[in-house]
Amino acid sequence: MAAPSADLTLVQKHLQAVKSMTADFAQADRAGKVLTGTLTLKQPGKIRFQYEKGVPILIVADGKSLWFLDYSVGQKQRWPIGGSPLGILLDPSRDMSAIATVVPTGNPELVSVDAADPKHPEYGRINLVFKRNAAAPNGLMLQGWVTLDSQNNRTTVKLSNQKFNGAIADNAFRFNDPTRNTGKK
Repeated sequence: MAAPSADLTLVQKHLQAVKSMTADFAQADRAGKVLTGTLTLKQPGKIRFQYEKGVPILIVADGKSLWFLDYSVGQKQRWPIGGSPLGILLDPSRDMSAIATVVPTGNPELVSVDAADPKHPEYGRINLVFKRNAAAPNGLMLQGWVTLDSQNNRTTVKLSNQKFNGAIADNAFRFNDPTRNTGKK
């Protein structure tokens, strides 16, 4: 089994090797409510959580900001990419060693990384779980993560059907502004 620092380097190299990814996701909140959908990621800094039909929520990062959109109430919230626990996925050029540590799992097939910015605890924290898989970029397959926001709200995301480094158009990260009747962001 690799040493923790070697595993952290392996995770960093994996994230740098993933230029794009699509996956199905199942997201559970702390009350156990599960939502599903499709995740689309493109480096640098773009991610989209397209929820199942009938869920009026969209989470999207356009390369600069992470947006939470709730179409049912016409609400949008914005954070700088680095101000979100997802920042570790969205900026693979960032040196992870200052914000991340490998957490023992007891399973040599899994690599668990806990990340939080010690200078900004208000950003929350994320625990990423990878499975060793020779067919995946740099030998790791992202299985999912658990985030804790600054109010200690826990969200668990599990991934399946991961596909790496396919072509993804930049317009996949555009969205309709829920606070306006017309126009696109």
